[in-house]
Amino acid sequence: MHPFRQAVEARDEAAIEALLAEKVVFTSPVAFKPYPGKAITAAILRGVMRVFEDFTYVREIADPDGRDHALVFTATVGGRRIQGCDFLHFDEDSRIDDFTVMVRPLSAAQALAAAMGAQFDRIAREAGEAAGA
Repeated sequence: MHPFRQAVEARDEAAIEALLAEKVVFTSPVAFKPYPGKAITAAILRGVMRVFEDFTYVREIADPDGRDHALVFTATVGGRRIQGCDFLHFDEDSRIDDFTVMVRPLSAAQALAAAMGAQFDRIAREAGEAAGA
């Protein structure tokens, strides 16, 4: 099992953050522009852990050199069942430098957008505090 999967399934926020590169870029399934940086990515992932219910990874897909990894998941958000995939790219130090999420169906993506929108003031505050530390 991949260390990122282990950290997420254990809800270990410190371990998740430790796996992120400083210059990680997070591409959201519900936002137009990517979010660059460790502080905002870690804050977004904490927000996701607050809004997803019954989250579980159901499949791992990896390339032979270990630099690209896909983790397929299911969860519930806003009463909607969601299926998605975390696409991770790892730098030469084995830190995640590119993190893209895709989800389906549309009704669940809309529920995710609403739930994360409600979290965004907190996410921005947490990211700002971490960046200023």
